Amino acid sequence: MRGALILLATVLAWIALYAALRPPTTPYILAESWRLGGVSRTWVSFDQIAPVMARSAVAAEDANFCLHWGIDMKALRTAIDNGGNRGASTITQQTVKNVFLWQGRSYLRKALEGLMTPLVELFWSKRRILEVYLNVAEFDKGVFGVEAAAQRYFKTSAAKLSPAQAALLAAVLPDPKDRSAARPTAFLRQRAKEIADGAETIRRDGRANCFED
Repeated sequence: MRGALILLATVLAWIALYAALRPPTTPYILAESWRLGGVSRTWVSFDQIAPVMARSAVAAEDANFCLHWGIDMKALRTAIDNGGNRGASTITQQTVKNVFLWQGRSYLRKALEGLMTPLVELFWSKRRILEVYLNVAEFDKGVFGVEAAAQRYFKTSAAKLSPAQAALLAAVLPDPKDRSAARPTAFLRQRAKEIADGAETIRRDGRANCFED
């Protein structure tokens, strides 16, 4: 019991610490840096990210980000109804996996993710969750974070991304090793168009308010 309490206290302290301090790295970024001999990554604050980029990421990955507490039960039920062929991970869950845990499928990782996600929602604001997510997400082989991606693909900063550029980067997120914003396929262009429409929709209907207000 004492060991379990110590472990819980450690996890809580770790999560609370990152509510204010930027994660210096993540297990996956460390692994990729070792494998590739280095990675490209530059941390930027949320105010240095174009608002349309934040909306595009939410529209692409978790349109109900502002409406749930870390687990989207409606999306989860839809995924189960579809036989598990469609992902249901929220941006908060992805952030927990990327920052605190490891990649790959395992029951242990999913269990830890399920336990830690509500804690992150408790300690972090939605704005903070999205800020961290956009700074640790993989956009290409060895390219982590939206600033590095903006520089790599468009020779600009994350703050100056256009709606079309932001949508294209968001379209890459689910499969960054096989999708490229530099050489977008017809599918990727169509997906980016859908994301741009979705980003404008969540701006109009208020589903972006939790990180824009």
